[in-house]
Amino acid sequence: MVVGVDDSAGARCALSWAIGEARLRRLPLLVVHAAPLPPHVSAAGQLGCGVTEALRLAGTELIARLLAEVAGDEGAAEPDTLALVGEPGSALVRLTREDDILVVGHGERSWTSRLARPSVRLHCARRARATLVCVRPPKLDSLLDSLSDHGRPSDRFRLRRPGRRSDLPGEP
Repeated sequence: MVVGVDDSAGARCALSWAIGEARLRRLPLLVVHAAPLPPHVSAAGQLGCGVTEALRLAGTELIARLLAEVAGDEGAAEPDTLALVGEPGSALVRLTREDDILVVGHGERSWTSRLARPSVRLHCARRARATLVCVRPPKLDSLLDSLSDHGRPSDRFRLRRPGRRSDLPGEP
């Protein structure tokens, strides 16, 4: 199982889902962060060696921080980690095989953000041979509903206890 991460809510949810699924299925987990090389550095050629090393180090630190936030101290085996420099979508597609599960986050972005940075999720959906799982962070409304219900089933699902009358039209 391979999960791509960055510093976003969608990536945190994807990492959390991947950790749980890898534990459940007893699969090895590879956590990957790929940082695109800034255009001015790639134009400079070999002069960007210090920048690429700094990007890799920052990616390694980001993965460690995300694992500490999401996984905590649950005593599970540490996943493998990999920090790369390159386009994130291409890197994830190259790393996965047909029998892998590729997990990415699905966040909300503006159209200007999409122009500046292509969608990793769409790139992987179009090109990856692996099974792709896109994890969307929960909406604020659903989080507030779950907190206000105190663990009871929500009325939006029209669930009722046996022996109680239903409030659905047409039902006794």
